[in-house]
Amino acid sequence: MDELNTILETLLGDEGCPWDRAQTHESLRPNLLEEANEVIEAIDNGDMDALQEELGDVLLQVAFHAKLAERAGVFNINDVVSGLCGKLVRRHPHVFGGEKAADAEEALRIWEKNKLMEKKK
Repeated sequence: MDELNTILETLLGDEGCPWDRAQTHESLRPNLLEEANEVIEAIDNGDMDALQEELGDVLLQVAFHAKLAERAGVFNINDVVSGLCGKLVRRHPHVFGGEKAADAEEALRIWEKNKLMEKKK
């Protein structure tokens, strides 16, 4: 991630790429959808090489949006990862807490219950 962050800093810097510097969250929106669809296509085709590449492209979109937010003083990629880690722990009390899940269906019910509780806050 450090190397990706450095590359994005360079691309968005004063001597970087004019196209990258012109991007906004709104202008990048179609790219995120396109890359997500390409991930789905790779999965549907069982093409692991394409899946690896397309997951990298989705990661670029996430990192790019986070870098734009960082430059605006809103949040950074570490905040995104930290928020995700907290969510994963909160929504898996059957792994990280005292609850039990006998099977995948019960684990999903626990996830959904915790998701609903978070949304009510």
